[in-house]
Amino acid sequence: MNPRWTLVALALSACVPDDVESPDQPQPGPDEWDTKLGERVVDYSAALRIASLKLVGELPTLAEIKQLAAAADKKATYEALVKGYLASPKFARQMFRFWQDAFKMGDTTELDSAAAFAAQLVIENRSYLNVLTATSGTCPTFNPTTFAITPGNCTNGPPVTVGLLTHPGMQKHFFGNLAFRRVRWVQETFACTAFPAEVSSAPIEVGGQQSYTGLFPFESIAGEVTGGRVNFRSTESVICANCHSNINHIAPLFAYYDDQGRYSATMVAPVPLPMAPAVKMSDYLPAGEGLAWRKGVPVTDMASLGTAMAADRAISECAIARVWNWAMDKQDIVDGLAKVPSATIAPQVDAFVANDHKLRDAILAVFTSDDFVKF
Repeated sequence: MNPRWTLVALALSACVPDDVESPDQPQPGPDEWDTKLGERVVDYSAALRIASLKLVGELPTLAEIKQLAAAADKKATYEALVKGYLASPKFARQMFRFWQDAFKMGDTTELDSAAAFAAQLVIENRSYLNVLTATSGTCPTFNPTTFAITPGNCTNGPPVTVGLLTHPGMQKHFFGNLAFRRVRWVQETFACTAFPAEVSSAPIEVGGQQSYTGLFPFESIAGEVTGGRVNFRSTESVICANCHSNINHIAPLFAYYDDQGRYSATMVAPVPLPMAPAVKMSDYLPAGEGLAWRKGVPVTDMASLGTAMAADRAISECAIARVWNWAMDKQDIVDGLAKVPSATIAPQVDAFVANDHKLRDAILAVFTSDDFVKF
């Protein structure tokens, strides 16, 4: 070949983008997991066994097995049997246990009343968001023999009952310094993620070894320079500020409950200092800084916090993700890092929101979905 043309060819080849594949290069094959998912087949008999164990805590009866086996329309028969499970008194027992696990508290009358309330909402097909907004009836009792739930009000004295956010059992069970354990429970239980709750895509340098990644301004939380007794602005460990940028905007609302879960007119949560003094607002936030559920979502009291949370799609997605993991026999979504991709459950979440957040209907949708009945 003419040397001049060789140089031209080399120059042209250098201009070809790296991501342009040559026709002679082997093309990537189909994704292995997409192939495996596509190979699944519907098996209503297997699905019925799992659904029965989950929804009523027992294997399907012989009559149910024969009914499904003989059915001409197995899909309709399977769905009818699942609806029957949801109408069974034993479903109340399963829901009660489900919420005991989700809330990480139980086995005393006070603690169990939180799980009983959440179970009651599901059984009665009321809006799930009542766990964050209900103004009464949040301390019912559950009878483990009859599976009956008896309505009841909490008596720990908050100005206004706000779902389970003011629940005495939760406040007592997660009592701790600066009320941070309570805020962590709220975040992990209802938003299904650990702190930090919000992460900026544009970290900023604040003079420490790590960058600050919170969405709130670094100066929005308390530190020694603002008179706080805990230096949340320490640049020696900026990772603390990354979490507390959200935590400190929520925790003051939970600092009014004592170690027995009773409401006090003044803050009573302790600060980890000698003599365990009661926390002050200045320990959380500098003067003039307001409370907030998220950056740009201000709140003023517990009721507005519940309302803000109820309006957050992440709360709805968390509820469906918990049901999904339960149905599919996965670990806890936070502790076990068994996260569910948003795209996987987007149709169920959309339907859940459109249907006034009725979780019993959402459970039916999950247990009758293609992903549940295919193996």
